[in-house]
Amino acid sequence: MQSPLRAAVIGCGNIARCHFDALQALENVSVTAACDIVPARAAQAAEHNRCAPFTDWRTMLDTVQPDVIHICTPHDLHVEMAVEALRRGIHVLCEKPCAITEASLQVLRTAAKQSSAQFGTCFQNRYNPGVLRAKQLLQEQTYGVLQAVKGDVSWCRGAAYYSDGWHGTKDREGGGVLINQAIHTLDLLRVLAGDRTDTVSAHVFNDHLKGVIDVEDTADVRMTFKNGVAGYLHATTAFACDAKVQIDLFCEKALLRLEGADLFLLLPDGSVQRLTKTTAQSTVAKNYWGNGHPALIADFYRCIRTGEPFAIDAGSGGEAVEVFLAAYRSAETDAPIRL
Repeated sequence: MQSPLRAAVIGCGNIARCHFDALQALENVSVTAACDIVPARAAQAAEHNRCAPFTDWRTMLDTVQPDVIHICTPHDLHVEMAVEALRRGIHVLCEKPCAITEASLQVLRTAAKQSSAQFGTCFQNRYNPGVLRAKQLLQEQTYGVLQAVKGDVSWCRGAAYYSDGWHGTKDREGGGVLINQAIHTLDLLRVLAGDRTDTVSAHVFNDHLKGVIDVEDTADVRMTFKNGVAGYLHATTAFACDAKVQIDLFCEKALLRLEGADLFLLLPDGSVQRLTKTTAQSTVAKNYWGNGHPALIADFYRCIRTGEPFAIDAGSGGEAVEVFLAAYRSAETDAPIRL
């Protein structure tokens, strides 16, 4: 039997619970460290997961020398941590976004290419059953050629959500609803469209929390893809509640609709068929965005064991970064941006 892979988690906030839970369920994986700049949070996570607490991530790397790190920190810290770990030959699984600027994305991609270790981005919704079924139906052209894709993210985030000192700030979060809540849908639109993004036109604005955040709470993005598919995304955190994310896939003969993690078929005669049915399995996951972390994390560790390249690497995972950065440039210049 292969020796256990030693995993460490940096950043012990809410999303880290998804990672800890998934790691505890894996065979031949040992959680060795939990790191957070808040000592009480690091201690609590370490006690719950029976591992060593740290408040400095470099000290943790020197002391524990993990095989894999999970980066669950504020966005502006992702690249620095990932690059250092990759330099040491440590595998890295990073929460989205993998970078928040074009320059830092290039630094990350270069580090990943030069490292013997693997890098992965957490776009866990790619593993939702509905998404996997939709990809299959689109590839087989079961309902004809895909013509257009449309996404809607309508969630509620009040002032309290932004009280942690980094959410809602341009320098640390990198943006607002596009880079945080809607990036998963942005990624899925590109993946389901089946090709790279060609042009992006966008408008972003903040009507809900002026004076509270310095980034957008609402965005509208129009995309064209190199294969001719048209795309559109509406995203807001100014809604009254957290509605299920909806993605519509307009095919020649029918409409495929993703609601949350599930897929529905809407036929021209008005009939509707439910093609998948899932429920959130985690206390952290919500039914409006699914529970793909366990499947993604298990796949990442499988790739480490087998040497197979992880699909959502710095190249693939960084493409959503390229699109939202293009959207911000388009909004600033009031002109379409070609990628």
